[in-house]
Amino acid sequence: MRSAGGYGRRVIIWLFVAVLAGPVLAGCASRPGDDALTAIPEHVPGAKEHVILVASSRARDERPGVFYSGERTQALSFARVEITVPPTHKPGMVEYPTRGVANPATDMAVREAVYRDTEKEFLTDLKAELARRPVGQKQAVIFVHGYNTRFSEALYRITQMAEDSKSPSVPVLFTWASRGDVADYVYDNNSATAARDRLEETIRLVFDSGAEQVTILAHSMGNWVTVEALRQIQMSGKRLPPEKIGNIILAAPDIDVDVFKTQLKRFGKPAKPFIVIVSRDDKALAFSDFIAGDKPRLGAYTNDAELVELGALVVDMSGVKSLDDLNHGKFAQLAGMAPELRGMVARAQGSKAAGNIEVAGIKFSGVDRLNPGQLAADAPQSAASATASGQVVDPSAPVVAAGVAPLH
Repeated sequence: MRSAGGYGRRVIIWLFVAVLAGPVLAGCASRPGDDALTAIPEHVPGAKEHVILVASSRARDERPGVFYSGERTQALSFARVEITVPPTHKPGMVEYPTRGVANPATDMAVREAVYRDTEKEFLTDLKAELARRPVGQKQAVIFVHGYNTRFSEALYRITQMAEDSKSPSVPVLFTWASRGDVADYVYDNNSATAARDRLEETIRLVFDSGAEQVTILAHSMGNWVTVEALRQIQMSGKRLPPEKIGNIILAAPDIDVDVFKTQLKRFGKPAKPFIVIVSRDDKALAFSDFIAGDKPRLGAYTNDAELVELGALVVDMSGVKSLDDLNHGKFAQLAGMAPELRGMVARAQGSKAAGNIEVAGIKFSGVDRLNPGQLAADAPQSAASATASGQVVDPSAPVVAAGVAPLH
């Protein structure tokens, strides 16, 4: 029999979800329709094409324009997607169709999407993409999305990052079974946990592909499955080759701080520190904190020094004005600052400066632990390309001016 106290707390949680849903929906304005990923072979002059490789623990959805559902499957599924970015694209923005099929002149549009049935086919695709890069740029980046994210939204986000970063890395999307509904937090959390083995398989496949370096970027709840998969690898006796590890970036991590401390002890102090991006005004993580029994989340933690001691570089964006209502997607605003940040880190490392520095309202703790060139791994656009794109970056400004669609 359920206690009255337990019932009361569940009622409060659902009221909290209802309140949270308002700003989420207001921030997103709308979401991609069910037919958003319908293939459009039309070529538009000026559109940029990207090849996204997909590894998924989602169930396939054969409906045209959907491709993957929010339900789980036990085996990895693979896909190869050719997608274009419209000539009108603005850095940081995700131009997706909100109703009907995409218009390649104004929307990100899928040109071709095909399932791959085996690991061998996935590796063939990945090796083919790496072969197109010159020596020294044969890199890959794995993106693991967060809670409340549909497959289409995850695909659009990794495409936007691939376009804006101008990175040579082959983009690989690991997409787990999020239902893409704000009320399905518990389901999503369980889906992320169930995907640990599948992500470990994916990481090993990418590292075994011949890539010279692999970066892993996770957001929100995607950090839980990412750190768990990395912990499993650490315990397995078959560790990743350290010379191939680029950056491991944990953005707005939805992980219990105590759990993260336990996880990190398994790694010891890594040679390359995890880069943890935090913001104390993250409303989405405040919700997670609440339903977890008021246990703080890593992405909103206040003790940067403790995280540094555990082996992290902390990027604290609490002082930066967010461009999404929940303050949950601030990390995307860092992309345009990459050239300045690399220079700043190099200067800090070349002097006797302390490990804590601040620029544009962003506080960096543990900078002195960075290896030379670590931030250059999978580096976003150069200063020249930033200027060419019309994006002006002023590291002395209190806020980095870069558009960003809310990230779930």
